[in-house]
Amino acid sequence: MASIVVDVWLYGTLSRFGGAKGNGSFANLRIRLPETSTVANLLSRLKMPTQQRGITFINGQLSAMPGLQPDLSHILHDGDRVAFFDPKSMWPFQYRHGAALTDEMERALVSEKDHGLHHTYTKE
Repeated sequence: MASIVVDVWLYGTLSRFGGAKGNGSFANLRIRLPETSTVANLLSRLKMPTQQRGITFINGQLSAMPGLQPDLSHILHDGDRVAFFDPKSMWPFQYRHGAALTDEMERALVSEKDHGLHHTYTKE
């Protein structure tokens, strides 16, 4: 079966899912997955419950945030870069003027009554 390699960055407390590659503030892993693997497959490989992640970027595009994770079925490709930030991380500085969105995130925000703007990001 064909495979892909994904460049994974784990920031903040999520670095612990990087095992020995984690240095306490981040971990960077190159993970080989079967072709057509999704973000859910990647999270499973990392043994990271999806609820533990905060903001997520795929190739620099916002794909998930606390309380809104439409990227679980996003198909990953060889060479993709996926960055997972812990829920207590601040918005990354380089995105201070906004961020591009994955197609899944754009559809999810449009369908949300409040377009994804919340005072809190936990479901009751």
